[in-house]
Amino acid sequence: MTRSLTTRFASLMLLGLASPAAAAPIAHREVLPNGIVLLVAERPAVPIVAVRALVQAGAVHDPPDRAGLANLTGVLLTRGTTKRTGPELDSAIEFVGGSLEAGAGRDSIGASLRVLKPDLGLGLDLLSEVILSPTFPPDEVTRKIGEIQASIKRSEEDPGAVAARALARLVFPGHPYGLPVEGTRESVARLTRDDVVKFHRERFRPDATVVAVVGAVTVDEARREVLGRFGSWARPASPLPGVPTASAGREPREEVIPRDLTQATIMFGRQAIRQTDPDYFALVVASYVLGGGSASRLYTRVREEGGLAYSVYSYVSPSKYGSAFFVSAQTRIAEVPKVRTLLNAELARMTREPPSDAELSLAKAYLVGSFPLRLDTSAKVADFVSAIEELGLGLDYADRYKERVARVTAREVQRAAQRFFIPETFNRVVVGRTP
Repeated sequence: MTRSLTTRFASLMLLGLASPAAAAPIAHREVLPNGIVLLVAERPAVPIVAVRALVQAGAVHDPPDRAGLANLTGVLLTRGTTKRTGPELDSAIEFVGGSLEAGAGRDSIGASLRVLKPDLGLGLDLLSEVILSPTFPPDEVTRKIGEIQASIKRSEEDPGAVAARALARLVFPGHPYGLPVEGTRESVARLTRDDVVKFHRERFRPDATVVAVVGAVTVDEARREVLGRFGSWARPASPLPGVPTASAGREPREEVIPRDLTQATIMFGRQAIRQTDPDYFALVVASYVLGGGSASRLYTRVREEGGLAYSVYSYVSPSKYGSAFFVSAQTRIAEVPKVRTLLNAELARMTREPPSDAELSLAKAYLVGSFPLRLDTSAKVADFVSAIEELGLGLDYADRYKERVARVTAREVQRAAQRFFIPETFNRVVVGRTP
């Protein structure tokens, strides 16, 4: 396919996907009397019901000397409640062919349920138990601490994980985002069952909780079932604790982490903007043009033309209290200087040269065309609507994302690059021995 035909195809694809008729809201939203935000997406033809409960109790709320506490709390939720042991919870959900999982992220602790519609009552019983009345059995606390420490030790052999942790510390100095969600082996070793119980008691509250229900269930059914399990959960009189937004902090830094490896991992990173900033959509398009796929500038220059990298890419990583933009490459140790030079050159070129019509059309076609894949199952819809509620983006975000991306111009991409792609503004980490 010629370049002009490729551009035309991408433009037609984009127009077809970005200009739909006015769509109904992706979900119904209401606030229950105790403060729980209930989101319901009715999908009558889908027999599986997915439920996602998010509590604002993620790693960002870890005490300064207790990194990893939210993560430990999250993995322990399904290991025993006041009504059932961990094995009994497992057996109950497996008997009906469903799944019940829990864990922590940066901003929240989540529990995910998937069951057939006839088993929704049992599933919600189990979900409410792990949210409201986990017992955190001492032997499970000890076991999970050991598992987390072992996982952290294994990850320390992964150059990508090592680089990402070091770069987060540089990009978010003095902010909880600079610490790994799972903590460190040392911080996890200090955690106790009392810490977990206290964290759950203080952080789990209905006015910090989102419950999303997606599948063959009506709004009235979902409201009744959720109120039946969570309606008596009392809202505390104290206000929700606040979390500071990440600030830019100090000047960019560089860190080399020596490892005896045949290849090196290179990562650049800096703070960026969240989805609420008008320039966010142009930044996403700029990132794709720079390093989003096999037609990107970085891939073409560094891998195809130079043969210098095993992989090279860029991406935007927004979260509730801050955002970052990253560029990453893996290359042979001897080629580190060349690859770094090329990364700098392509970042700088983005600030000088707007994308071509072909680059812009392909980037927007991919970003808009791939978006529906985020919503092709009930579980993905539950995750999506709970996440946009947590981030305060509004239930029209899916349509707004596609519409705003489709409207991005070449000049806006260049302006976003001039704001965020200046090479000297990046923190840098290299894992491996530099020549």
